[in-house]
Amino acid sequence: MFFRSRAPLRIGLAGGGTDVSPYADQYGGAILNATVSMYAQASLEPLNEPVIILEAVDLKIRETYDLQAVLPTDGPLALLKGVYNRVVKETGGNPLALHLTTSVDAPKGSGMGTSSTLTVAILGAFAEWLHIPLGEYDLAHLAYEIERIDLGMAGGRQDQYAATFGGFNFMEFYADDKVIVNPLRIRPDYLRELEFNILLYYTGTSRLSADIIEKQSSNFTSGSEKPVEAAHKLKEQAMMMKQALYKGDLHSIGEILDFGWTYKKQTAAGVTNPLIDEIYSAARLAGATGGKISGAGGGGFMMFYVPGNHRYAVADRLLQFGGELRRFTFTDLGVVTWTGA
Repeated sequence: MFFRSRAPLRIGLAGGGTDVSPYADQYGGAILNATVSMYAQASLEPLNEPVIILEAVDLKIRETYDLQAVLPTDGPLALLKGVYNRVVKETGGNPLALHLTTSVDAPKGSGMGTSSTLTVAILGAFAEWLHIPLGEYDLAHLAYEIERIDLGMAGGRQDQYAATFGGFNFMEFYADDKVIVNPLRIRPDYLRELEFNILLYYTGTSRLSADIIEKQSSNFTSGSEKPVEAAHKLKEQAMMMKQALYKGDLHSIGEILDFGWTYKKQTAAGVTNPLIDEIYSAARLAGATGGKISGAGGGGFMMFYVPGNHRYAVADRLLQFGGELRRFTFTDLGVVTWTGA
């Protein structure tokens, strides 16, 4: 018997970085994001022998341990081991013999929230197996604690909640880990047009988001005026994006993305680089009205808003940089779990 889970990756449309502490704690953050048809998947198979098998099929990595309650949280499978340790601790401390298999539809460091989405998916599979009563906020917060506290990974707070809730959400972040998720009801024809006009482009490079996020946190902690003011503008951008989507004012989406990209680059060094700047400029010249890097920056996916029928010209221009375009659809559901034969 298998206990399975699937959680969607997300694209950030506005406000990125304002969920990072200490900015969110001091000023309150706001982000608008949407989940897409790319997923992190987890399957748990209980075993009758005293072993723990962890396998990330997309990374082609498999580790085997003797049955124990606490696994060492090092190496490329640290997330899998961190979730296992926390689940064992929360359910009485008895070790669990299992084979955990995971995969993610985007590379690590792609800016799509892969690590947090994978954490949510693994937790979902454990909840399905062990009948752990976790509500949406509980699951997202537990995933956040495992990454940020148990494993000490730097990052914001939006990804765990996006993966758990799914759909289009306007999220607010405050001190004491307070998060409010506001699902957005947007007209289907607006969403279809938005989906058609967005190009998702993988640059072919990954980055360590933790490095950039640590720089952002340091800038916010020191009270550096320019990064803090830039974050204020990004929070304003989230409000602008929400109003545009509600009203169907889609012709302004590109301008709102470009507004945010201007200020995102001011939050920390490393958000952009010469290649990213060149790709962005080329897309604009070919017909995109705006865009952004996905996630913290430095590499991974970029997204562009391309109105009219210019998407084909922009796509041709982007492919000249050696990356790849990724088809997607918006999704309504967050994490889902089920039991398989």
